[in-house]
Amino acid sequence: MEKQHYLKLIKEELSSSPWYVKEYYQAKSTIPLSPATLYQYLTEFRRFFNWLISENIVSVARPADIDIQVLAKLKKETVELYKSALLNQTKLTGASGSRTHPTINRSLNALSSLFKYLTEDTEDDNGEAYFYRNVMHKISLVRTSETYATRAANLKTKLMLGNTDHDYLEFIDNKYESSLSPVQKRYFYRDKKRDLAINALLLGSGLRVSEAANADLRNLNLKTGTIGVVRKGGQRDTVPIAPWTLPYIQNYINSRKEMYHATNDDRALFLSAYRGKASRMQANSIEKMVAKYSTVFKVRVTPHKLRHTLASKLYLATKNEQLVATQLGQNSTSATGLYTHIIDEEQRQGLDKM
Repeated sequence: MEKQHYLKLIKEELSSSPWYVKEYYQAKSTIPLSPATLYQYLTEFRRFFNWLISENIVSVARPADIDIQVLAKLKKETVELYKSALLNQTKLTGASGSRTHPTINRSLNALSSLFKYLTEDTEDDNGEAYFYRNVMHKISLVRTSETYATRAANLKTKLMLGNTDHDYLEFIDNKYESSLSPVQKRYFYRDKKRDLAINALLLGSGLRVSEAANADLRNLNLKTGTIGVVRKGGQRDTVPIAPWTLPYIQNYINSRKEMYHATNDDRALFLSAYRGKASRMQANSIEKMVAKYSTVFKVRVTPHKLRHTLASKLYLATKNEQLVATQLGQNSTSATGLYTHIIDEEQRQGLDKM
């Protein structure tokens, strides 16, 4: 459902895209990048091309007519102007710095992906790249104005640290239904074990929501406490799951076939009922489900916050950034410094001793 939705949107985007963007999509759709990511990138390309047209940098009427040589000869100052335009646009919408920078950097990362493809991954009839000058190498991302400590302090209030993650699952299991109507309870009872299993898996493994949604039943091994998933970039990984969350997952597996009428052809780990038949539960449905329970429990969180929770608690237990990065499926520890600030109390203890 969600995948088909994005594929439809992608088809619409490609209908007005230059030929080299269509070629880029064909190449990247086999990596595989998710349809959601590819659609997001295509919209960023369109936004950039429309800006080139509106600023009279190119004399064409529509993005599909922008020649590839325009990109080959694009000057650094032109892209910097576009970056400034994005900054000004986000300021006009009233977005704060913490929300502004990821939005702009997403646009720049999308363009970097396109330029890398055109300058490194392509071949013309002579076996050469379409062009070699990659202007995006000269463009830096927007740096956040917040320190790790500030970001950590803001994030910490939205994590389930201490025993809060255990309390959260206990709340769903035993208390959430008290606020429901009879009709709501009927659907809640049907999906309760599944919803507990999903929340438990996210809290016990740190998977991305897309990884959980795309996971297959055959890749779950409750005996070893591991699950096989496809990470970003198409890499396969086997991820350990915290033992305390396994009973929730086991309870769902035991009732999966009965509750959703699953057959041997239903490979998805997490199922939903659609017109009386089982279908793969999509990432956006998982996000809505987590928001529903967490809002009533304490404060609305996202699956990504559950991922942050696992990372923070794992660092607290191990004080090993590399181990945390491995658990999260990250190739380096550059993104794990945030977790050390969330739970590291050494600075506070040092001040207390003064």
